[in-house]
Amino acid sequence: MSLARTLIIFSLAVMVLPLSAQEHNVRPVQGLVPDAKTAIAIAVAVWSPIYGEKEIASEQPYVATLSDDGKWTVTGSLPKGWLGGTAIAVLSKSDGQVLRVSHGK
Repeated sequence: MSLARTLIIFSLAVMVLPLSAQEHNVRPVQGLVPDAKTAIAIAVAVWSPIYGEKEIASEQPYVATLSDDGKWTVTGSLPKGWLGGTAIAVLSKSDGQVLRVSHGK
């Protein structure tokens, strides 16, 4: 089969694929992580299996701040007067990628 014929057949096959079979990707203008509430929900979902649900729940309230370069930094909190560290997560606002996960001591 000639290369030209193969390309024509391939092109026709792609054009008749149902839309559901073609890859679809949504990219909201405000990013996949548009607000602090979403950033916190993602961070808690990532932290819980690593550090344990009980430990992460004890670090409420959570704080999420957005940097100028489009990264959410989410941290836990300690009760007043307590010493120690909290969970930290850094997330990309645009695509939700988890860039960093850690827990202070």
